Amino acid sequence: MSDYLQGLNEPQLEGVVNTEGPCMIIAGAGSGKTRVLTLRIAHLIKEKGVDPFRILALTFTNKASAEMRSRIESVVGPEARNIWMGTFHSVFAKILRFESDRLGYPRDFTIYDADDSKQLIKQIVKEMGLDDKIYKPNVVFSRISGAKNRLISWKEYISNPLFLSDDEIAKKPKLGEIYKRYCIRCFKASAMDFDDLLFNTNVLFKEHPDVLHKYQQRFEYVLVDEFQDTNVSQYLITKKLAAVRENICVVGDDAQSIYAFRGADIGNILNFEKDYEELRTIKLEQNYRSTKNIVGAANEVIKRNRGQLPKEVWTANDVGEKIQLIKASSDSEEGRMVAGEIFEEKMEKDWRNLDYAVLYRTNSQSRSIEEALRRMNIKYKIVGGLSFYQRKEIKDILAYLRFILNDQDEQSFRRIINLPKRGIGQGTVDKIMIAADERFNGGIWDALTNAPQYLAGRAANAVMGFVELIKSLRIDLKKKDAFEVAKRTAKDSGILKQLFDDKTVEGLTRYENVQELINAVKEFVDNPENEDKSLTAFLQEIALLTGVDQDKDDDPDKVTLMTIHMAKGLEFKHVFIVGLEEDLFPSQMMLANRKDLEEERRLFYVAITRAEIKLSMSYALTRYRFGRLTYCEPSRFIDEIPAQFLNSSQKKTHTSAAMSFSSSTATKVSQLVKNKANTKPLNVSTQHKPSLNFAPSDANLLYEGARVEHPKFGFGKLEQLDLSGPNKRAKVNFENFGSKTLLLSFAKLRLVES
Repeated sequence: MSDYLQGLNEPQLEGVVNTEGPCMIIAGAGSGKTRVLTLRIAHLIKEKGVDPFRILALTFTNKASAEMRSRIESVVGPEARNIWMGTFHSVFAKILRFESDRLGYPRDFTIYDADDSKQLIKQIVKEMGLDDKIYKPNVVFSRISGAKNRLISWKEYISNPLFLSDDEIAKKPKLGEIYKRYCIRCFKASAMDFDDLLFNTNVLFKEHPDVLHKYQQRFEYVLVDEFQDTNVSQYLITKKLAAVRENICVVGDDAQSIYAFRGADIGNILNFEKDYEELRTIKLEQNYRSTKNIVGAANEVIKRNRGQLPKEVWTANDVGEKIQLIKASSDSEEGRMVAGEIFEEKMEKDWRNLDYAVLYRTNSQSRSIEEALRRMNIKYKIVGGLSFYQRKEIKDILAYLRFILNDQDEQSFRRIINLPKRGIGQGTVDKIMIAADERFNGGIWDALTNAPQYLAGRAANAVMGFVELIKSLRIDLKKKDAFEVAKRTAKDSGILKQLFDDKTVEGLTRYENVQELINAVKEFVDNPENEDKSLTAFLQEIALLTGVDQDKDDDPDKVTLMTIHMAKGLEFKHVFIVGLEEDLFPSQMMLANRKDLEEERRLFYVAITRAEIKLSMSYALTRYRFGRLTYCEPSRFIDEIPAQFLNSSQKKTHTSAAMSFSSSTATKVSQLVKNKANTKPLNVSTQHKPSLNFAPSDANLLYEGARVEHPKFGFGKLEQLDLSGPNKRAKVNFENFGSKTLLLSFAKLRLVES
């Protein structure tokens, strides 16, 4: 047996050496899936003699692909660098650049990030004279993204009466028209958004069979990591690429499918065997990460889901400590108790900050944890905050670099035309865009270079000055590498001087950030693994970075704070899951049907299985939400863990925390408890099952006196309705649960016709 196969258990070995035909590897949490996937690829090269150029391996983060490539290289040597390996978006962007002319795009097309897309949507909504409170950029962008992920083009969208009817009911009848204009504007700007990288690859393969045939012949083996996170578009592409030889291997865990809100379809993994009759299914069920108590608790939780592939994860590790359950009187006390536990345990066990993670359902929960950690002088980092490449000064420089490459990029043009200020106001910008549409067939650069034809005086001079700047910077593209172009752009644009002249602390920080960006370009150019050192290649790499990839820190010894969604794939010695309360986790928005609730349970399963040695869970009796003190019930998920895995004695309140729990707060809690006692108890006998035709009604259709249905509380009468301000509320007297005030941004109410 080869050295690299030593130490594999039987299912792992089977997953590595059985390389032919369709294969699905179901990898339980902590079961060594990355090791199996990387050794499978190494085995193809080392033992089967497969050319690395003929292997396609798809991941979800650049960090994952870099780690896999490094592991493969340790077995097969430098040949590993020739594997087509990367994220779905980066690999398909590479293919689209090679074949861009087939779709009418230039090779140097721009990739819009979410912020660019939302800015464009905002402009379109304004141009159409629509209400931006109804057509919010986030909502519109989400609708467009969802359509593209289901491979629904704007032409199909506006011709489908079901979509149009849904939009009418949602009081957003112009969504289809916005989708149409958005796609046309992106095409004119020679730009693709993230979803287009998948959508257009499907279009490319569908409309150009010769291109599909070329890549089918190129890739003998197709491997997909985290298969449970794929959407319809991603699966169809991989299925087409593997159609000739059917040497497709997917690795994933249905129990960790938690990205439905991004378009992930758990049906891809649950129904994979239906597409491949001769499928080999391998189950990796031994957990090498966690203790027996943690694994046992996770198994008990996830087995309650109906939609899953059967498996029984087990571990040979120690039994370990029982799961600690912490009850706090408030969210602030919860934060203090978590911080206190970390402080004491670090002293006792000589652990480091980086051994701890605090996981929560929503980002807003971090505040009380942050405050408590700061008070105890414990260093921490928040994963998923504002990334380096989303900072204004960085996006400003990147917009210049993008426009140098693609002078039809409308979003970059609008960002830099008067940056730094050069006397070009919004009125002049509007005239340029009108001229581009009416005189120059949508060509922004033609409109700029011919500005004196329709602009006069100072405005024309300012625009021509901008044109000369871009021309001079563009000369460097052919003569110099990306680093030299970026360095000169930062200097000649005037941005670097503007930031240098700002002597405030913020100005100095922004100046240093721009210098760091230039350093990043230099690092990219000097990296021997980057064959393409062009500015196009650099900008593509930046555009496709994920939140995990952008997480860089000079001091790694910090407690990690993050949402559970951000935590998948990570592990820590001691994990805290905070905010385990009904309507928070599980989220109130995920209680309308079994499918959503099962996704929440999978999210809880992911949180549990991040812990190696110790797991603590906490809930608060009261929590401030939307500016109001609310009484909280422990999450149903706590009850799904058998007592044998839980620490029977509740974690006692720290003295300092108890002292800080003021009498006024205690009075509020007491009153809340009293009010709660006056309502009908929430018990199993009164649990409501939503009607078969349940679908939330638009809030604008509700009225006082109406009979409504809630998926959890059942039927009731709407007594009061407050639609003023951002937090629209409804007070409903439910038949089995008494009177409740609900936020309409979260509550799902169905108007019952009388």
